[in-house]
Amino acid sequence: MLKGSIFSVFFSILYLGVAAGDKEDFDNIIRPLLKQKCYECHRTGKSKGGVNLERYPEAGSIIRDGQLWLKVVDQIKSRQMPPDTKPPLSEEDYKLLVEGIDNILQNSLKGQNPGHVVVRRLSHLEYQYTIEDLLGVAFEAHTYFPSDGSGGGGFDNQARALFMTPLKLERYYEAAEIIIERLYQDPLLWKKIVPVQYKITWWQRFTDWVKSLFSKSYQPSNPPELAAADVITPIASKAFRRFLKNEEKQKLTTLFSSIYQKKDGISNPQRFNESIAETLKAILISPNFLYRIEEESELSTPHPLSDFELASRLSYFLWSSIPDDELFLLAYQEKLHDTLVLEEQVKRMLRDPKAKRYAETFSSQWLTVDKLKLPKPLADPEKFPEFTPSLRKSMYNEVVTYFYHVLTERRNFLELIDSDYTFLNQELAEHYGISSVKGDTMRKVLLDDHARGGVLGMGGVLTVTSLPTRTSPVLRGKWVLEEILGKPPPPPPPDAGELPEDEAAHQDLGLRALLEIHRSKPACQSCHEKMDPLGLGLENFDAIGRWRKSYGHVLIDASGKLTNGKTFNGPADLKIILREEKEAFARNIAVKMLSYALGRSVLFTDEPALRALESCLLENDFHTEKFIIALVKSYPFRFKINDFRKKTFEI
Repeated sequence: MLKGSIFSVFFSILYLGVAAGDKEDFDNIIRPLLKQKCYECHRTGKSKGGVNLERYPEAGSIIRDGQLWLKVVDQIKSRQMPPDTKPPLSEEDYKLLVEGIDNILQNSLKGQNPGHVVVRRLSHLEYQYTIEDLLGVAFEAHTYFPSDGSGGGGFDNQARALFMTPLKLERYYEAAEIIIERLYQDPLLWKKIVPVQYKITWWQRFTDWVKSLFSKSYQPSNPPELAAADVITPIASKAFRRFLKNEEKQKLTTLFSSIYQKKDGISNPQRFNESIAETLKAILISPNFLYRIEEESELSTPHPLSDFELASRLSYFLWSSIPDDELFLLAYQEKLHDTLVLEEQVKRMLRDPKAKRYAETFSSQWLTVDKLKLPKPLADPEKFPEFTPSLRKSMYNEVVTYFYHVLTERRNFLELIDSDYTFLNQELAEHYGISSVKGDTMRKVLLDDHARGGVLGMGGVLTVTSLPTRTSPVLRGKWVLEEILGKPPPPPPPDAGELPEDEAAHQDLGLRALLEIHRSKPACQSCHEKMDPLGLGLENFDAIGRWRKSYGHVLIDASGKLTNGKTFNGPADLKIILREEKEAFARNIAVKMLSYALGRSVLFTDEPALRALESCLLENDFHTEKFIIALVKSYPFRFKINDFRKKTFEI
């Protein structure tokens, strides 16, 4: 009976929101149309683009894979499916498919679901910044710990990528030793972290001795445990991002006491400090420090995060670190769920210099220029000797500084696509052919035209989307589709082949002619029609971002026509068109930033929040601060639900 009830609950959740009318429409209208119009290319045994629509036999199965079906609707709605090589849909069939599938999906989302409780380890950068804010010690975690991958959305703070291994656990123990040793060896820093010093005076010793003569139960005055608690409890509370439970205080005090008692023969101040140091090491290897833990309650329905959990989500989103004293106090006062208070905190945190951490971490991973910081060579050193480590660093800094400026000063995300300025130092300016910039400091520079302004004209982006020896319109076009428009193309077919790497052929024919030969294959045509024009529009920039006019003997033709029929000539024109793709850009920002903020891939159940965030951007001219406030106020950010799978297992 119990087993049956479990499956009944699971089944009801899986098909939640599938009304009788939706089931009937799918069975009698939608599925027959899919079978007639789509199954030829998207069925079992022939799943073009990795999409098999035949494996969805009923309306409930669509909801189970809702994100895929949102893309299906988008492809049909934009008339990209069926492809030009197939008969088009009639207006009636078009309307039946788009509205029918969309109704099933949207009806299933009427009951909000914020997503399960996520327990995840601190990323390397989060660990580094948390140590810096907690103890004042600089520790380059990414050079010490084994590297992490990236999870959904391409960010390194995603729960699925932050697993623990025996080697990582060993390194955390070693890191705690190194960090506390550095803290202990710096007298000024140690005194700041451990302001309480324990020392027994001769008068205290004499008084305790006299009193002990008259009472066997007498305890010495000023016991070291009390002084230690004044140090350990505040640090552990900040490290665990909440107030300590009584049993946790007791365990830490007991640990201190056991260490203190073993250090016989050592002077009281040294004995006290060394015992404090050992206890701090224990805090740094605690799961409560290494993991961001959001506790599960007994509630089976969505419920708000605790104020301390919300403070932690907010601080790791915008600062990649622990809540500061103000956030901690507001959490204690249970004020953070007041949306006005939350809004003021977002504004305050974006004004804080620590927001630069968010700007760097988010922008470098979203725009993929974090590759510039890796040791892997990006440009052939023989062909591009100008691509020095310092130039590489300047390219990275241009992207990060520009994003931070857009975020906090310009406050319009559209300027990421197109603007008349950038941030340069002398080396990077000379690389771009600009002679008016002097010195090593990055500073704002107005540009003569719009070819260079925005991230598509930045050397870092242009380099990471090139091959080591030449540009790649395919890679650049794919990057624009994925990172700007949020519409990644399907993976290439196994027999796609590659362009010839004969340099003479490139100089004699040019990339445009070579690509036309390549995409003449029917299997390659549909995807290359989307990617190639976008990449060819950036061909005036070479493989390390310099402006050029020709490939050897062939003048560069940077004109093109997109699948929507719009034409352009050169990067400035292309960016004007991309800036007009506001709905796609808004959707992409919403998906990327919500994923980063939550530390997980976006889910189909996040769709109502994503649509609200899109609307926020479109209705407020892509205002950065208003958007981030809306994200922090969103349902998935402030609420959680217990993991049903775990509860089912426990039953």
